[in-house]
Amino acid sequence: MSAASRKSLQAVREAVQKGDRAPLWAAIFENIVRGFTIAVVLMLVFILGTIVWEGVPQISWDFLTKAPTDGMREGGIFPAIFGTIFVVLFMILLALPLGIFGAVYMVEYVRNGPMARVIRAAVNNLAGVPSIVFGLFGLGFFILFIGRNLDYYAFGTPRDNAEAQLIEEQLEPLRAQYREEAIAQAKIDELKGKERGDFIRGYVAERMPAQNRKVFGQGAMFWAAATLAILVLPVIIVSTEEALRAVPASMREAAYGLGASKWQVISTVVLPQARSGIMTGAILAVARGAGELAPILFVGVTFFMPSLPLTEPVNFGPLVIQVVNPFQEFMHLNYHIYTMATQHPDPVGTRSIQFGTTLVLIVITFMMNIGAIVLRRRYARS
Repeated sequence: MSAASRKSLQAVREAVQKGDRAPLWAAIFENIVRGFTIAVVLMLVFILGTIVWEGVPQISWDFLTKAPTDGMREGGIFPAIFGTIFVVLFMILLALPLGIFGAVYMVEYVRNGPMARVIRAAVNNLAGVPSIVFGLFGLGFFILFIGRNLDYYAFGTPRDNAEAQLIEEQLEPLRAQYREEAIAQAKIDELKGKERGDFIRGYVAERMPAQNRKVFGQGAMFWAAATLAILVLPVIIVSTEEALRAVPASMREAAYGLGASKWQVISTVVLPQARSGIMTGAILAVARGAGELAPILFVGVTFFMPSLPLTEPVNFGPLVIQVVNPFQEFMHLNYHIYTMATQHPDPVGTRSIQFGTTLVLIVITFMMNIGAIVLRRRYARS
């Protein structure tokens, strides 16, 4: 028996010996716990009640399906709803596989070795990092490092001023050649004055290769989802690890006894038994990711967009549809609420819109969580 266990038993023995005072302290403790519980429930009811009371009158079909107009005072919040839903979906698609693989590696491969302790310490430290730091990390790593390098190697976009100046010097002979061709063509066409200058500038610009094309090296929905995925990764890893450890060792041993390989045991025995716990981690991740604002402030969220982040129409046989473009900026309900409450010229006049948007965000989060809960119960029954 450990020293901690002996100390606990000694404390119990002393408490039993003071049996005449135990009922009084038990009643006091019970009432304190009950009081704090009731206070927390009343606070939650008050907050949700205020949001529902103030937000329901603002909810309408136009509010849910149209874009904002008239300086965000009229119209709806559909672009923000669209951006919020797809950012959370992309976040789960990125974070869930990484979290599951990390937990499987710690539980099934390294177990309690030094590597597992290092990974666990890293996960615990990651869980304690402030949200705003994740946003700065997403800006520096995903956009400025990965994104700009992708643009450089894919499109030749300079990564900094020095590269831009170097590329400009390399393209100067080509620009001079196109300028001479344009001057010759303008002479043939007998262009003069402003018309001649516009023709030469347009001729050169049309033929010169694009130098500042940015596709990946700018704020985008995908980078925001990747940043949030890192934020919620500890939640998924911890919950998945606990679910994997809850699978009885006898089931693993029986599978090994039948001649199954390690991967067969993990894929056919361990993971199916742990699905409900994994879904619990997904539920917590959705609730955390949908409510975060600081991590996405620097990675693509914007106050207003005239259109949804969609690609050009794509032909799929007889159908012509648009798909989500993850490398465009996006609107988000959290940022919409923040800007309406703190940055808008008339925050008091937009109070109803703020509460309506908050109510929509809560409902969307609840619906995502309910969907994950239904899946978890279905897996638990199976």
